[in-house]
Amino acid sequence: MVKNFYFKIEKKIDGFLGRAGSFSTPHGDIQTPAFATVGTKATIKGLTIDQIKEINPEIFLANTYHLYFNPGEEIIKKAGGLHDFSQWNGPIMTDSGGFQAFSLGAAFGENISKIAKDDSGFSQIALNKTKGGDCATCELGIDKRLAKITENGVEFRSYKDGSKHLFTPEKSMQIQYKLGADILFAFDECTSPQATYEYQKEAIDRTHRWAVRSLNEHKKLQKLKDSKKNNQALFGIVQGGRYEDLRKESAKFIGKMDFEGFGIGGSFDKDDMDKAVRVVNEILPENKPRHLLGIGEPMDLFMGVENGVDFFDCVAPSRMGRHGGIHTKNGRINIKNAKYKEDFSPLDEDCGCYACKNYTKAYINHLQREKEVLGGILATIHNLYFVVNLVKNIRQSILDENFFKFKKDFLGKYYKKN
Repeated sequence: MVKNFYFKIEKKIDGFLGRAGSFSTPHGDIQTPAFATVGTKATIKGLTIDQIKEINPEIFLANTYHLYFNPGEEIIKKAGGLHDFSQWNGPIMTDSGGFQAFSLGAAFGENISKIAKDDSGFSQIALNKTKGGDCATCELGIDKRLAKITENGVEFRSYKDGSKHLFTPEKSMQIQYKLGADILFAFDECTSPQATYEYQKEAIDRTHRWAVRSLNEHKKLQKLKDSKKNNQALFGIVQGGRYEDLRKESAKFIGKMDFEGFGIGGSFDKDDMDKAVRVVNEILPENKPRHLLGIGEPMDLFMGVENGVDFFDCVAPSRMGRHGGIHTKNGRINIKNAKYKEDFSPLDEDCGCYACKNYTKAYINHLQREKEVLGGILATIHNLYFVVNLVKNIRQSILDENFFKFKKDFLGKYYKKN
């Protein structure tokens, strides 16, 4: 089997774990650190592939769980895989479905974020029982949780019709194999920040057993591929919740396995997330990339890079954009506020995105207040452009050896108290 993946470190932050590099994939090189745009159902809501290409992300992430239910991995395989199906020709990664064990299990209907004490406005999930919210399952009118953890895997009830489905590590690998992404994730259990130490320990032991099963199944599936065709990289996921000893234990176990890279998943405490990330990356192999799953708050992007993270993903830029939240160099604003009704300046004067080059705050304010679809589209374009390019600029600051100055200048403006 031909190896298509190679990670190269180009520059390090002196005295820290952070680095700039590149990760070679069958569909192009990813310049790291990089932010993956999240297209849950192989699309970013409201955006065409050409609009996404104009934003120019290094990588695109799709959701295994949702694509399994619709249109199904067999249809996507018949279409030639996610690249041909979506017409995104750059690198693609798929998550394992493990996060849904949390979002449809412990967190379902409870409005729990994977980050404890998260007052940033970037809660990674917004689950409630209010019909019409972002949670598709809420529209079923079902109050019971839709996921149950077992040793064999996760028993899901479909968010569409309530039918029962079992996701095992082997099943997750089989689905992701057919979806055809470049980077896959091992099946894991994402735990709640409210879980006890005893449960977190039980969960990481189960995640480790699932990692072994995921890797074994992945290797079997890769042998089925034509040696001349692209193979896929599998990333193992470190868990352990908010407990340093469990994080270390998980990093040691997963880090010794034959993965092409690693994900750092699960729940965090906002106050010491930097320490949790650092202790994990001090243990994981330096010569392989690391992905901090589900993180997109600007201060957390700097924190992650400083502590050795190479990839990020988060739904927040697009989700908050659809509800009026806008990133600017001077902080987050709510474009629906009345003060923007007669503001004829762009969302951010220094931004080069399509929305900022062509439209004003007043126009987007009007669109959002009137619930016009275009308002959410323009806000999404801007927010994704903002975050994607922020991470690219962080990368450049490492190459230019001025990371800490760039960090101080950016965060000083973004979080400045008015």
